[in-house]
Amino acid sequence: MYSSRTAAFRLAFAAAITGAAACASAQDKPADYPTRPIRLICPVAPGAGNDTITRAAAQMLNEKWGQTVVVDNRSGGGTVIATELGAQAAPDGYTLLTATDTLMLLGAMKRVTFDIRKAFEPVVVMTTQPYILVMNPALSVKSVKELVALSKTKPLSYGSSGVGTTVHLGMERLAALTGARFEHVPYKGTAPALIGVMGGEVHMVPASAISGTSAMKTGKVRALAVMGLSRVPSLPDLPTVAEQGFPGFKIVNSYNLFAPAGTPRPILLAINRVVSEGMRSPQMAQKLGAEGSQPGERLTPDELKAQIAKEYVEVEKQVKQLKLTLF
Repeated sequence: MYSSRTAAFRLAFAAAITGAAACASAQDKPADYPTRPIRLICPVAPGAGNDTITRAAAQMLNEKWGQTVVVDNRSGGGTVIATELGAQAAPDGYTLLTATDTLMLLGAMKRVTFDIRKAFEPVVVMTTQPYILVMNPALSVKSVKELVALSKTKPLSYGSSGVGTTVHLGMERLAALTGARFEHVPYKGTAPALIGVMGGEVHMVPASAISGTSAMKTGKVRALAVMGLSRVPSLPDLPTVAEQGFPGFKIVNSYNLFAPAGTPRPILLAINRVVSEGMRSPQMAQKLGAEGSQPGERLTPDELKAQIAKEYVEVEKQVKQLKLTLF
């Protein structure tokens, strides 16, 4: 949902990015790259979280290398349209795809006709953002353990942005871990799901740190836990699910850059270094932290590829267990 808050956030990002580029150290890269504009395909509309982070990365690359970097928003099809464009692009470093963890779901649920693990080369984790579990204030529980106990007396409903999404799988994982009884109610997006919580249609929803914090300010929802492994700086008194008795549990959203398979390794490494350092500049880290985000884990392309391969197996297993179908 695009709002004045989102607009202000993007303006703050722009200022931070300029400082980030100035702080980046000299990068090794192929002498003949880049010599023409680079395209970053973004699977969401302008103003969404992924778009904001994509534009941040684009400006970092532009500032560092002095080459035009264009953000190409290709929303629709549940990110399938953008994903297919990225997979079909020439592996020359001039077309990249930005994607969240939803990319693994596209593959595990066979929403694309190719194996995403073979079609793409992971480049860099740009940022990560935990989810916050918010609920209707009428639900009188003060901890995750109390929530689980209450669910065993009557099923509690949660909203998400759709079947097979990161939130859907994460909440089903929490139910399996704790023995809770949760009923899934899919909506057409996080914003409608939050409205559903406010109106009492569902008991709770895991929302991104940005949207969850905004909803809390209305007083119509109450936060129960951070669903990442560490607390959100803007909500220092809100404990994580792990801290409340369920170690290791997390639902986070990662914004990653991918390149078509076969893209030269020196190019992948060069992009990785520029974006990793840019996201870690003091200015950028401060802006991310204010909104509950943080720079992504600093992984090389090979390390990121290994991590995604491992997580893909878990996602595929869960999709089969839940008997999820195309959505």
